[in-house]
Amino acid sequence: MLAPGGLSALTVMSLLLLVWQDVSSIEVPLDPKIQQDLKQPPTIMRQSQKDYIVDPRDNIIIECEAKGNPVPMFSWRRNGKFFNVMKDPRVSMRKRSGTLEIGFRSGGRPEDYEGEYQCFASNELGNALSNKILLRVSKSPLWPKEVLDPVVVSEGSPLVLACNPPPGLPPPLTFWMNSSMMPISQDRRVSMGLNGDLYFSNVLAKDGHTDYSCNARFLFTHTIQQKNPFTLKVQTMELYNETTSVNVTDPYGGRRVPESMPKFLSPSETASVKDSSKMVLRGEKLLIECIAAGMPTPSIKWLKKGGELSAERVHLDSFNKTLRITSVSEEDAGEYVCMASNLIGSISHSIHVQVKAAPYWLDKPTNLVLSPDENGRLVCRANGNPKPHIQWLVNGGPIDSSLPNPSREVMGDTILFRSVQIGSSAVYQCNASNHLGYLLENAFVNILNIAPRMLGPKNQLIKVIEAKHIFLDCPFFGSPQPQLRWFKNGQGSGLDGGHYRVYVNGSLEIKHVRPEDQGTYTCVVSNFLGKEENQVRLEVKDPTRIVRAPERQQVVRGSQARLDCKVSSDPSLRATVTWLKDNKPLTLDWRVKREEEYLSILDVHNRDEGTYTCSVKTDLDQDSSSARLIVLEDESLSPTYSALPAGRPDPPKDLELSDLAASSVRLTWIPGEDNNSPITEYLVQFEEDRWEPGRWQNLSVYEGKLNSVTLQLSPYLNYQFRVLAINAVGPSTPSLPSFRYLTSGAPPDVIPAGLRGWGTMKNNMEISWEPLLDTERNGPNLRYLVWWRRKDMGEEWSNVTTVEPKHLVSDTQTYVPYEIKLQAVNDLGPGLQSNIIIGYSGEDKPTMAPTDLRLSNVDSTKVTLHWIPVDPSTILGEFKEYRVYFWREASLLPGLRVSQERSVRGFYTMAAQPSGILSDLMPYSLYSMFMVVANRGHEGPVSNTVQFRTKEGVPEAPRFFKIIQRSSDTIRLNWDQPLEPNGILIGYRLKYHTVNGSKAGRMHFESFLPNVTSFTLHLPDRGTRYKFFLAAVTQEGAGEVYAEESPHFSNEDTSSLLDYTVEPTDAYVSPTASPSPPPPAASTIPPSPPPFPAVSAIAPTTLTSSVLVEPTDAYVSPTASPSPPPPASTIPPSPPPLPAVSAIAPTTLTSSVLVAPGRGIWNLTVEPNSNYANVSWRHDFPADSSEFVLEFILESNETVKSIRVKQQSHVKLAGLIEGAKYRLRVYSHAHHSISSKHITFETSAAYSKDQVDIATQGWFIGLMCAIALIILILLIVCFIKRSRGGKYPVRDKKDLALDQVDQKEHDGSFDYHSDEDNKPLQGSQTSLDGNVKESDDSLGDYGEGGDGQFNEDGSFIGQYTVKKDKEETEGNESSEATSPVNAIYSLA
Repeated sequence: MLAPGGLSALTVMSLLLLVWQDVSSIEVPLDPKIQQDLKQPPTIMRQSQKDYIVDPRDNIIIECEAKGNPVPMFSWRRNGKFFNVMKDPRVSMRKRSGTLEIGFRSGGRPEDYEGEYQCFASNELGNALSNKILLRVSKSPLWPKEVLDPVVVSEGSPLVLACNPPPGLPPPLTFWMNSSMMPISQDRRVSMGLNGDLYFSNVLAKDGHTDYSCNARFLFTHTIQQKNPFTLKVQTMELYNETTSVNVTDPYGGRRVPESMPKFLSPSETASVKDSSKMVLRGEKLLIECIAAGMPTPSIKWLKKGGELSAERVHLDSFNKTLRITSVSEEDAGEYVCMASNLIGSISHSIHVQVKAAPYWLDKPTNLVLSPDENGRLVCRANGNPKPHIQWLVNGGPIDSSLPNPSREVMGDTILFRSVQIGSSAVYQCNASNHLGYLLENAFVNILNIAPRMLGPKNQLIKVIEAKHIFLDCPFFGSPQPQLRWFKNGQGSGLDGGHYRVYVNGSLEIKHVRPEDQGTYTCVVSNFLGKEENQVRLEVKDPTRIVRAPERQQVVRGSQARLDCKVSSDPSLRATVTWLKDNKPLTLDWRVKREEEYLSILDVHNRDEGTYTCSVKTDLDQDSSSARLIVLEDESLSPTYSALPAGRPDPPKDLELSDLAASSVRLTWIPGEDNNSPITEYLVQFEEDRWEPGRWQNLSVYEGKLNSVTLQLSPYLNYQFRVLAINAVGPSTPSLPSFRYLTSGAPPDVIPAGLRGWGTMKNNMEISWEPLLDTERNGPNLRYLVWWRRKDMGEEWSNVTTVEPKHLVSDTQTYVPYEIKLQAVNDLGPGLQSNIIIGYSGEDKPTMAPTDLRLSNVDSTKVTLHWIPVDPSTILGEFKEYRVYFWREASLLPGLRVSQERSVRGFYTMAAQPSGILSDLMPYSLYSMFMVVANRGHEGPVSNTVQFRTKEGVPEAPRFFKIIQRSSDTIRLNWDQPLEPNGILIGYRLKYHTVNGSKAGRMHFESFLPNVTSFTLHLPDRGTRYKFFLAAVTQEGAGEVYAEESPHFSNEDTSSLLDYTVEPTDAYVSPTASPSPPPPAASTIPPSPPPFPAVSAIAPTTLTSSVLVEPTDAYVSPTASPSPPPPASTIPPSPPPLPAVSAIAPTTLTSSVLVAPGRGIWNLTVEPNSNYANVSWRHDFPADSSEFVLEFILESNETVKSIRVKQQSHVKLAGLIEGAKYRLRVYSHAHHSISSKHITFETSAAYSKDQVDIATQGWFIGLMCAIALIILILLIVCFIKRSRGGKYPVRDKKDLALDQVDQKEHDGSFDYHSDEDNKPLQGSQTSLDGNVKESDDSLGDYGEGGDGQFNEDGSFIGQYTVKKDKEETEGNESSEATSPVNAIYSLA
């Protein structure tokens, strides 16, 4: 247990580490100028391995290379003592290097120089150390001379032939051979053990030979030594005849061989506990074996107690006798059981595996470059079994015995540096060791004071194509770490956010470059020692496109062909157009000419048939398009293609395979009949029965003139083929299939795609890829070989073989980069290795919260946030964003209930002093918020919670607005306060003006206190109508307006009038009422109705009901669909007469109109032309914020362009492609989520000279003359009628349809009245025989000023005219041609 003092020290150390804030180490660039001027402590770059075995026949070279400024000086220690290189003539040191060379030309023994060496590299800033290098000389001793007696054994007995190779350095590799230098055949019965001995589970008579020889191969000396051979004599119960053929099922030739129980040969049954246990180091190879004797030969199985043997990690070799794990980890420790069994019985043996670990790194110390007064730390963390001891050294000596340094504090595996100063640079060594090994790592601390320097070229010009990504580089260096800022055109604040992103290395990324991004960008870096800047000029170019591409054509031989290729590119870029034919450069001559926008081919030949490709290229981008040209025979030259109808061709026949090769075959067929249309192409299809039997797939297409082709095939497939012929009509039916052809296997020739590595948990990494297709296997037993290792750690590759398309690597550190590569393998060999990719192990929750969350610039709807960022190493994953959670605690208005639902907003920034703007807040409210940092899968702990109050804003529209007209001289207005006042209401503001059609009268203003919610307006006359605009007011001003128009009023019963109110909803309500249906069609005139007096027109009564819109998130169209017209009304025959009445004015009730609290864009209209379009839309944005973006997409290639317009609702969109389809929408520049719907339109084709001008056609001129003649006749007839004058019978009036005045009321209804309400009605009605018939009026004579009458059905008409009018009318009853129609009849 720890003493109280030790516990207190441990607590203090933990707290110091917890609150320690250090800066990121400065990265020193590899720029030669910087490296030349910058002083650096020495760094060991290359050294010999720790256990260094050398060949005694060669010179000894011990490597030690280091860099630094000034150039380091080198010295050596041997066996812990200074090694004076100058005193030994055989030893020399290379110039500007510490590498030792020991030569033996003048004599000497290499063994005399064995020992432990260590290199020191020193300059004025410190000393760096190499590892301790143990130098040993390779040894390959001779096999001892010995005479081996013959080995006699009975048939069926076990046998072990001992090898016992001479001990060498390193140990030799052993193998068994016979006198013919052929390896001894090994199987389940006969095999070599790990110690080199040859084991026979049971001996057979055929094993009797005189030449069993063990061989030892020494790697360093490249020599093989052979032991004297063994002679094996096998005693059999019966005579063995070697000439007798061997029966596989009875290897004993019918002889009796005694059977026996299994027993272990290795480990032996008398094995000690030591032999039954195995200690292996982490990362090394584990090999354990079980070899058993018995008759019949036993089979071997392996188990692990308390666990399963992983098929991915555990491999069984030597016919299951050897268990191998390539790279051992702690989870492989445990008890392994091998079981040997045959028909007689079974036995088992346990082997205990213990896994130890020499020290291995968790965190290696890395070089630290600091500025004066900065803080930093060196961390040295290692693990092992047993736990390693950590020792710190400085400049090669123990840190405890070095000079005191007040800015340095050692805390276990960490050294803290506070307020470092110039002159305290040094090289520190961390030594982690246990009894199994050690680790030594150098890390220097270099204190620099350098003004900022630009490392890249000055005043670069960069060109980029619109809509591409671009990086503007600004490499720099300085100490302290300079602050970086980017500016555009030397104005505004720094660029970061939106489609700009600034990286810590100085680069500025511009995503989806737009034309307005063109300009001069300035990169400024500064620290307290100075400032440096550089400029980059960015030019945005239009993309290069083929706007009119070539199309597939069929032309007759001898005619002319034209292939279009119209190109659009930036005027400042030189565009080069080239033509290819069948992917080869096209040769131009007098027949084949390239014009500016097309390729023309005169006198087309058969050889001109093929695929033509137009390619356009600039220095920045390119585009291409292809089309096929098919040449047909001239009908006049080929009697075969006469007037007979063309049809699909007959299928090819008699398919033959020849020239059979490993990966190709020649296919030949006899063409079928073409049926009066030339065969242009042949399609070859294949089917294979190994992976997808019965499925025919396309292989390749060939020209129609071929009937023998060479097919390129994939390995390890059993093919059959069929052919389809194709002409202008279509494809033929498939031919009969060919016979099958099996290709030979081969190693995989495709690298699996989609290789990636990503953690599913914090301590693992899943490596996955896309499996190869069945047709890509190329051979049996496809499997994948996966390698991985930690990046930049110098580790050996770990690997595994699997048949699955993924592998899980366990026990990884959190979010560590790995190098990964992959290879497909089958039984025929390995395929190509993939490129190395970088994957990452799993993420964990971030351990640190953003601190010091604070606010500034608090407004009514937004606030600026500031915080101190977290240490990137604590994110434990890929940084995603800083995430703010905020919610509305309450409104600052008493009694107003609000929703406290939490909202979230993300901020992506890597700035040292980050900030962000949180918008869309509710005014005059109390908010709370906190912040977390997030990686791809987790959020970290929360920051401090901040509360703030937003300022007052303008209120929303009143909750409702009612207009009630109860009498003819007053209007009453009622309203309620807004749902969200957004502050303290100080009143309401009402504006109104009279409405007369489309004319507006003078504006009137009224103001009310906040407690007033009604207003009565006295009308000057009952026909006056008003439009009202009501808004609530706070200290910040008037809010959103509620617009309303007063209804019509008439002398009709007011009880029929209703109050119309539109409640505010979430849906958008159209400000334009639905149009009323058109008026009824002209009444059909019934035959011979009785005459009746003239009447005034009765105007229709129209009621427009209000519509209740339920709250919904769906968008409601701002323009209602027009109602269908009603059916034409028919006046019934013989209506009874009725008196004249006054006109009844129409009563129209109009719904209230709300200016929606949410803004909207609607009524998007496009009038396309050939290369431009007129675009208009409607919106309800204020004039000072009506900035919009027109986004239009060319559907042929999904090219997106956008145009910004200010304070406009219509624009001419120029530069469009003729005859192309576009998708268009309009959205707010300030609020991208507010958008119109997408509409699709198509520009018209360019004007063609073949188009006919209608004005020049004879039929059109004749039609216009006929119409003019008819109009002239009608005018003459009308003039004759007017010149006669007089009154006309009332019966003529009643048969005329009411004229419609083309005047639409403001609410969408029409007002019907006659042009001659105060004139006698004219016109007469003729009977069927054409004569004028007397009226059977039942009312008799009418006196002047007579009382109003009723007709027979009781309806009131009104007063008739005086009797004088009647008499005059009767006097004209016999007049002919009383109407324009009769006038035409009479003229005819």
